[in-house]
Amino acid sequence: MVAADKTNGYDLIYQWFDYLKTQNHRMAGFVIMPNHLHVMIDFTPTEKSINKIIGDGKRFIAYEIIKRLRNNNETAILEKLSKAVTASSSNRGKKHEVWEESFDWKFCETRDFALQKLVYMHNNPCTGRWRLAEDAMAYTHSSARFYISGKHAAYQVRDVEKILSENRLTGSELSLQNDKAAAHITAESALPDISGGKG
Repeated sequence: MVAADKTNGYDLIYQWFDYLKTQNHRMAGFVIMPNHLHVMIDFTPTEKSINKIIGDGKRFIAYEIIKRLRNNNETAILEKLSKAVTASSSNRGKKHEVWEESFDWKFCETRDFALQKLVYMHNNPCTGRWRLAEDAMAYTHSSARFYISGKHAAYQVRDVEKILSENRLTGSELSLQNDKAAAHITAESALPDISGGKG
């Protein structure tokens, strides 16, 4: 998520999670990185598509980030975000591009696949160029601590194994046709190079 450190924007992600919970979606896991977000959500049946749900969240978060950047007089970052706007988006009135337009998501229909995605996202802060924590459990903006120790860190999630088990018991299908899906979603900022590399 771009400029999370400059705006202390982690709370915006948690506010979005809270909103999703009011819509009866269940948060199964997450990792908030300086320039991107991993989240595993069990979507409840709804008329909204996954694209619409995620798009609305990204818009809310982007609007609040821009507001905080303006309040903090972060003109250099605002200018970079303005330059990232495509011509077609600019024609629609968009002034800043906080997120990449698209996002990646995968169905987590099986326990093994869901756990594989959780391990991948929980290890993200400890690997590659980030090195934000010594181990996954030490990174605050992640559900790793819950899955390792049973204790929640910054935000409370629901165990993905329980979700999958409950979905099987109720006969819920994890498919697009039934508008029900446990999905691993990755959304990236438009300008990952300005995040500062800290989380």
